[in-house]
Amino acid sequence: MEIKNDWKKYVIAFLITVIIFATAIFLTNYLNGKRMDNVRVIQDKIAIDIMSSETQYSLLSESSCKDVGKTTLSDELNSLGQKLTFQENSLAADNQELALLKTYYSLLQIKDYLLVKKVAEKCNRKNVFILYFYKNDCQDCNEQGFVLTHLREKYPDLRVYSFDAGLNTPALQTLVSMFEIKAPFPVIVINEKTYPGLMDENNIIKILPTWLTATSTKATSTSSKN
Repeated sequence: MEIKNDWKKYVIAFLITVIIFATAIFLTNYLNGKRMDNVRVIQDKIAIDIMSSETQYSLLSESSCKDVGKTTLSDELNSLGQKLTFQENSLAADNQELALLKTYYSLLQIKDYLLVKKVAEKCNRKNVFILYFYKNDCQDCNEQGFVLTHLREKYPDLRVYSFDAGLNTPALQTLVSMFEIKAPFPVIVINEKTYPGLMDENNIIKILPTWLTATSTKATSTSSKN
């Protein structure tokens, strides 16, 4: 009698274990599926924005400077960049869909970079560009990213673009070759001059043009008075 009761206990324990294990697998697959769906939505959005950027090129070539307003995709880039950072933290570094998403995002950033330069030259506008290159195994890259995000918020006329230097994309690798990007990472390029290694906020501000930092200081002062 006692042996039969023990046998029933073992069966019940086994069934409970199987149910828990199956539930864990189901939830993991479900959550991964939701993440992939989110990646695909962002990927489609980036593809549409690349087409929009190319259309902007054509329109700007036919426009006068008085017709040029906020023609860049900076708001979309910032929003998509934040979502991409979340996906990078959630998915494996070698995930193929994540790599494809980052490739699309890099192409969109390069398009925006070229577009803003074109507008600046045509319309005699001032812009400061920072190209930020990182790698997944870089220890200081997260900190550099936080610094650049804060600077972009502090100086609205500062254009910051981030690129995974490990992506094997011809357009991106051309950019890497142009600015001679190599270790140690992170590497930033400020107005076409390359600076390897982690840079803190104060050192970057010293390199930025005085008109940019002065404008921000003046705007902050006026805001505090109001």
